[in-house]
Amino acid sequence: MKLAMLWPLLFTLQASCSSVARAMQHYPAAWGHYDVCKSQIYTEEGLAWDYMACQPEATDMTKYLRVTLDPPNITCGDPPETYCALENPYMCNNECDATTEELAHPPELMFDFEGRNPTTFWQSTSWKKYPKPLHVNITLSWNKTIELTDDIILTFESGRPEQMVLEKSLDYGRTWTPYQFYATDCLDAFTMEPKTAKELTQRTLLDIICTEDYSRGYVWKNDKTVRFEIKDRFALFAGPRLHNMASLYGQLDTTKNLRDFFTITDLRIRLLKPATGATMVDENNLSRYFYAISDIKVQGRCKCNLHANSCVFDKGKLGLRVRAQHHRGRLQPLQEALPRQSLERGLLPAHPQRNRKHMYSQ
Repeated sequence: MKLAMLWPLLFTLQASCSSVARAMQHYPAAWGHYDVCKSQIYTEEGLAWDYMACQPEATDMTKYLRVTLDPPNITCGDPPETYCALENPYMCNNECDATTEELAHPPELMFDFEGRNPTTFWQSTSWKKYPKPLHVNITLSWNKTIELTDDIILTFESGRPEQMVLEKSLDYGRTWTPYQFYATDCLDAFTMEPKTAKELTQRTLLDIICTEDYSRGYVWKNDKTVRFEIKDRFALFAGPRLHNMASLYGQLDTTKNLRDFFTITDLRIRLLKPATGATMVDENNLSRYFYAISDIKVQGRCKCNLHANSCVFDKGKLGLRVRAQHHRGRLQPLQEALPRQSLERGLLPAHPQRNRKHMYSQ
C-alpha cells in the first residue's frame, strides 16, 4: 500500500486516539470501569466525537414522583374552611373548599407550572387543635435511585415554617436519615448550634446542620423559599463557580459516603411548626396558622452507575427505569429512540412537558 493512501487512515487513527485521550483525561475513573457513550459535537476542527461516561441528563424529577401526605386528611377543604392572613388577623376572606376547583388546594398544585397569576398551591388545615402540634409529613417517592444535581427548593405561599426537617431515604422509605434541620431558633428547637451550608468544608461536608436562614418571621414577606444547598456542597470540590466538575466526579467515584449523600430514593419534608409571625400564638384566631406550598423543585438524574444515558417512566411500575445507548453516534431524542412497543406500554420520555405525569396517594 502506498504511503499516500495511508495518510487518511493515519489521520483518522490520530483523531480517534486524541478523542479517547481527552475522554480519559476528563473521566479517568469512568474509563475502563463504566460504559462509554459518545455524541457528535462541533469543534474548531469541525464535527467530532465526544466520549463520556454514560449517564442521563439532569431533569426536573418532580415530573415523575408519587407524593404521600401524612396524616392523609391534612389537606384543607374537607369540610370547607375560612382562613386568615398571618400579617392581618382581621383579613379572613380566604376560603378552602375541596369541592370547588377554584377554591381547592390539592397536593398536585405543589408541582404544577408556576407562571400564572394567582399562584396555585397546596394548603394544610389550620392549627385549630392548638396546642397539639400541627405536624405534616410530605413524602416524595420515585421507586428508583436518583442523584441530586441542584438545590432542593421549596416555595411557601404561607409564611415559612418555624420548624422543619428535610429527610432522605436510600431504601425506598424503609429507613430515614436527616438531610437538614430548619428553625427560627436551632438551639431551642433541636438543641443544635445554627450553621449555614457556606460554613461547611470538605472535611465537614457530610455533617447534618441546622440552619436559621430560611425560618425568619413574616416580616420577610418576599423570602418564601427554603433550600437544601446542593451546589454549595458541590463547590467545595468543583470550585465556587463549579468549573472543576472533574474533581467533584473523581471524589464521588472514589468516596462512597459522599456519593450516597447526594443519592436518594425518597425525600420527606417534615413540617413541625407553622409560621406564627414571630409572636405568641393567638389562640383566639387559629385560622392564621397553616402550611401552604406553591412549588417544589428537585433536580437530578436516574442513578445508572454510569451505564446508561436515558431515563424513562414506567407507568406499570409507577417508577423510573434506565435505558442505555452505547456508541451510536449522535444521540437521538429519547422518544425517537424508543421502540414503538415500549411507547405503547406507557414508557414515557423524561423531558417533554406534554408527558408531565404525577401519581398521587393521599
